[in-house]
Amino acid sequence: MRLFDTHAHIGLIYDDKIERMLVVRTAYTKGVEAILSVTNNLVDFNNVYNDLKNEKSVYFAAGVSPLDVANAPSDWREKLESAAKLNKVIAIGETGLDWAKGMSTKEEQTRFFIHHIRLANKLGKTLIIHNRDAGKDIMRVLRETDVKTNMVFHCYSENLAFAESAADLPVYFSFAGNLTYRTVKDLHETVAALPANRILIESEAPFMVPSLYKGKRNKPQYLSETLKAVAYYQNKSEEEMAEILWENSLTAFNLSI
Repeated sequence: MRLFDTHAHIGLIYDDKIERMLVVRTAYTKGVEAILSVTNNLVDFNNVYNDLKNEKSVYFAAGVSPLDVANAPSDWREKLESAAKLNKVIAIGETGLDWAKGMSTKEEQTRFFIHHIRLANKLGKTLIIHNRDAGKDIMRVLRETDVKTNMVFHCYSENLAFAESAADLPVYFSFAGNLTYRTVKDLHETVAALPANRILIESEAPFMVPSLYKGKRNKPQYLSETLKAVAYYQNKSEEEMAEILWENSLTAFNLSI
C-alpha cells in the first residue's frame, strides 16, 4: 500500500535538519510515499523547504496561517508569491479563518484568506483551508471570492451537513488521527457518508496523534491508523481504500507521480 500524507508540519516535529530527514525516510518505510509539508508562516516555510527540498517524497505548501496573520511582515504578499512559485510547491496555505485561537481580528484574517484564494486562482494551485469555529464565514468567503482551484478542508472537523453544503465546490475533505477516537461520532458519520473520491488523509503531525499512539508526538509514519479508520467507516478493505486515497491525493494536487 502507498499512502499520501496531505498535511504534516514536519518543521514542528524537529528543529534539526537530519531529524527532519529521518522523519520523512522512516515514514517512507511505512508506506507513506508522499508528504505535503505545511508551515504556518513564511520564515518556517523557508527553513523547512531548504532542509527537505531534495527529499523525493516531500512536496510543499506556502502560506500564512490565520494563527500567524498578526506576525506577517509588510511584504508578505511578495514573499508568498515567490515561495509559491518554487519547485515542488503544489499548494497555497494553510489559510482560512480561526475564530477560536486566531491572534488577529476577523477583518485581518479575512483579508489574508481572500489574498490566498486569489493567489491560488492565479497560479492554479490547490488551496488548503484551516477552519476553526468559522465554517459559515469560510463558506461565504469561498463563494464570494469565486474559487476556481481544488480545495482541501484539512483536519476536517465539521459535520456531514457542512460537507454536503460544499458538495458543489471542487473540495476534498481530509481526515486526521482524531478520526480514530470513539467519541467523534460526527466525524464517523461524515466519513461514512462522503463519496470515496472526495476523501483524503493526513497526519497533521505533530498534532492529532491516532489513538494507538496516544501520548506520543505524532509523525507521518502513523498515518496507516487513519487509513484503517477511513476504510472501516467506508466499508472497504484497507488495500482498496489506500489506492482510492492515493489517486484522490494526486487529483487534488494535480500531480502525476
